[in-house]
Amino acid sequence: MKLLFLFFFGFLFSFAGSITPSLLNMTALKVSLTNGKKAAYKYAFAVAVIVIPQIIIAVTLTKFLADNPSILATLEKIATVIFIFLSYYYYKESQKSKIKIAKMKTKKENPFLTGIILSILNMFSIPFYCGVIILLNAYDMYNYSTLDTFIFTISSVLGTFYILFVYGKFAQFIQQKTGKLTKDINLILSILTGFVALFSIVKLFF
Repeated sequence: MKLLFLFFFGFLFSFAGSITPSLLNMTALKVSLTNGKKAAYKYAFAVAVIVIPQIIIAVTLTKFLADNPSILATLEKIATVIFIFLSYYYYKESQKSKIKIAKMKTKKENPFLTGIILSILNMFSIPFYCGVIILLNAYDMYNYSTLDTFIFTISSVLGTFYILFVYGKFAQFIQQKTGKLTKDINLILSILTGFVALFSIVKLFF
């Protein structure tokens, strides 16, 4: 049962982490609109592949932190503050007016290579996965074993691929509805991160 929860939350966090408009998913949108859905799927696969070494690095870093409890305790407090900030940030974003998407150019490109490069250059991935691992470990859903790491990696790769797959498959719809979808999604993320912050505060002080 624990492995099932680990898979579910690995997928969920990875999926949700890329659901709001960002460089990676907006590029998936662009690739789909300019080069077709198959090209977008190749791009999504390339981005997901790079998630594997990023998670390995994140696991190594968080394992070091786990072996140093004083540092980990400090980071858990910092993470709580970050979740509070994210909750406020997503709420403010949900109040903004419709987002305009720039007109897509018709320039051909190698979608797989584009995915590899952009995923490598995505500097937020490793800190993001470090935070997720620390959170899951705090609730005893991840313990740094080989099996746990494998399950978390697979679920995160699938979550990343699937959200980019969705952006590619429904590119036309998302291009038209991005503003409304973004407002709704940001409001949901505001509520979710608010709950995580609340649970973290309860865990720290009670």
